[in-house]
Formats: sequence, structure tokens, C-alpha cells
Amino acid sequence: MTVSVVLYTSDLRVHDHPPLRAAAQGADEVVPVFVRDPAVDRAGFAAPNRLAFLADCLADLDRSLRDRGGRLVVREGDPVAEVRALARRTGADEVHMAAGVTAFARRREDRLRKALEEDGCRLYAHDGVVTVVPPGDVAPQGSDHYAVFTPYHRRWAAEPLRTPFTAPRGLRVPSDVRSEPVPRRSAVADVSPALLAGGESAGRKRLASWLSARLDTYQDGHDDLAGDATSRLSPYLHFGALSATEAAHRAAKRGGAAAEAFVRQLCWRDFHHQVLAARPAAAGADYRARPGGWRVGADAEADLAAWKEGRTGYPLVDAAMRQLAHEGWMHNRGRLITASFLSKTLCVDWREGARHFLGLLVDGDLANNQLNWQWVAGTGTDTRPHRVLNPVAQAKRYDPEGRYVRRWVPELAGLEGPAVHEPWRLSGPDRAAVDYPDPLIGLSEGLERFRRLRGLS
Repeated sequence: MTVSVVLYTSDLRVHDHPPLRAAAQGADEVVPVFVRDPAVDRAGFAAPNRLAFLADCLADLDRSLRDRGGRLVVREGDPVAEVRALARRTGADEVHMAAGVTAFARRREDRLRKALEEDGCRLYAHDGVVTVVPPGDVAPQGSDHYAVFTPYHRRWAAEPLRTPFTAPRGLRVPSDVRSEPVPRRSAVADVSPALLAGGESAGRKRLASWLSARLDTYQDGHDDLAGDATSRLSPYLHFGALSATEAAHRAAKRGGAAAEAFVRQLCWRDFHHQVLAARPAAAGADYRARPGGWRVGADAEADLAAWKEGRTGYPLVDAAMRQLAHEGWMHNRGRLITASFLSKTLCVDWREGARHFLGLLVDGDLANNQLNWQWVAGTGTDTRPHRVLNPVAQAKRYDPEGRYVRRWVPELAGLEGPAVHEPWRLSGPDRAAVDYPDPLIGLSEGLERFRRLRGLS
């Protein structure tokens, strides 16, 4: 009997899964394994929301594998040591996994390949498992990656879209391979109250429902904060419970401007993956250094705390931050506005904001979180690095009736019309009746401080 091991990482599904397909086609028995790595905890990435969503994903993956005659093997420890031991125990001559883009993932892959080679076992790291176009497959002449989105999108869109793979019909797992219990969401503390249910089944159901019922409103409505017309598929894409290739394929099959707008967002996701793959240090260091620095000290720390708590005095900023705390997710327009406010109005280091987001976002990963923060902060790939988003103007444009603000900032629910976006303009007893703070700083003052720090004035 020939045996192959499939190491699951951020690709927790059975549909359109190249490593699982290759293993099932090439061996009599397959060992699907997920290794809970304590190094992830030590690095600070094991946020409660992601651990809870991960538990859902693993439970759903185990069910899907069992439906096909298999099961998920769960281990805890160093993935290299655990997979090597599994390969030795089962006599496997091949291990399949998804290729990663972060420095951590690449080190793990390199260590695993070296360890397996010593035992005569071969590692196959499959590209195109977590992205539509693998990082590095398209690159400009003279460079290893695109630093500007628009030319990247042109090349990306011209690439042939592979047909998604079906899930294996049947799997055989060696009966004597032990497993730890599959994690349970209920065992995770401090989870956001309204966190979505995870897992491939939930992700595929959401994709199908959204494509059939809401895709047509996406192009015109994806920035409408109150309308909430986005797909909310990002957590499923982050954990690989949904294939980005399959999502792009199914949207493209529907066709039309709305589908094109959605697929363009999948391209943005790939864009950041290819940047991080080429520049792994950008996970924590400025992609492009800018003159000046960031505010530090007690005042900056107090401003950061108020931003985290949703008490900045700017209703749209606070609404988005409260949504993040409650749902473990934030509307994309809200992410842009809150990130701009922290980094360019409060002039606090983008890394502080990125760290807070990673502590709560169920879809938080290094490629998209860190590089989107850098894009907004002006240290990344934005071709207009000094643009500053005005939270009041943004509120009037993307939440004109104030419905989003009133939902998440209930102390302002009694204010009618545009007053909800500028409560500090209320006079006398009307202002005194509203238990809501004044702005941390005036927008013109914040803009001048930012320009001064950047050497622009």
C-alpha cells in the first residue's frame, strides 16, 4: 500500500484542493493532517476570533473527510517533527502541502523538505492553493514583483483561469494513525459576540447565496457602510475554507460589471500576497521609508487607546472600531477610514493599528492586513502616499443617512440627519445631553501635524 501525507495549513477544504487531489490520485492511502503549532501562539497570532473560526473549519473539514471515508488527523507540536514522524510511521514517500508566502511559512517549508529528504520522502509544495495566481507567476521586466496594482491587474486578468478541481469521492486513511481531538469553538474564550460560523460548508453556502442574491448590487453598493453589500467571504478565503480560484471562476461565469468588480478584489488579495512573497520583511518594516516619524509618549498612547475603544469623537471611526470588537470583522471602507485616522490624523505608527487589527480580525493575515495598513499609512504601495481620508467627508459620502453610525454608536441614535456625523457642532443643552466625547483633535490640526512630520510643510 502506498501512502501520502497532506499537511493542511491555511487551506482547510476538500473542494479545489490541489495537494489533496494529487495525494489521492497518487497513493492508495492518504493521511490528512493539521498540526497545531505552539510557535503561532508564541508569535502572538493565535487571536481568539481566529482560533474559534479555525475550530469550526477543522470540525467541518473532519466531517467532509469522513463523508468520503477518511478523517482529519490532528496533532500539536512542531509541524516538521510531527509530519516527519507521521511519514515514518506510515511509510509515506510523499507529503503534499500548499506553498506559503510569509517568511514563517517558507522557513517551515524549507525545514520540512530537508527533514523529509533525509528519510527519502519527497515534499510537494503546490502553488495556487490560497491565491488565484501564484506569487511570482507574473512580474514586470527587471523586477520580482509588481509594486503598483493597476499594471499587476492587467497581467493578472490576462492569465488563464484554471478549472477548479472537484473533491475526491473517496479516501482511505490508515486505521492505526492516532489523532488528538478536533478543537471546539466552545473551548475558546474572549470571542467576539457576533463572530461568523467557520468552515468550508458555511463558506460555500455563503458564496452560492451571495452570488445568486447580492452580486448584482456589489459594484454600486460595496462602499455603502450601512448597506453591507460586501460578500463577507474574507474569513473563508483567509483560512482556505473557500478556494479563491473557485470564487473567481464562479463569479466570472455569472459575468457583468458587478462580477468584474468582485474579481478585482480577489486580484487585490493576490497583489498583496505577491508583494509579501517578494518582500517578506514588509510584514513589520516599511515597504517604502518616508521622512519623519510617528508620535510616541503618553499623549500618543492615550490617543491609541481611545481609537481602540471607539472613543475618538469621530462617529464613523468609532462605529467601525466597535463593529470590529463585536463581530471580529470590519467593513472594508471602515478599515480604510480607521487606518487613515490612526496613522495620518493621530500620527500613530501603523504597526500599532495593524497589531490591534490582527488581535481581532477573523480574516487577519500578514499579507492583506499589514500591506493594506502600509498602503493607507503611505509607507506601502499607494501611488499617492500623502492622501488623508477625512472621516467626516467619508461619513457623509458612504453613510449619508447615518444608519451605520447609529447602529454602532447608540449614544448618537437620537440625532437626526447629518448632525450624527458632527455632534460637536451641537449647541448648549443639545450637546450636553449627548454622552459622547469631543474629537481628540481637529481635522485641520491633525492634517497640519501630519504634513509637518512628513516634511511637507
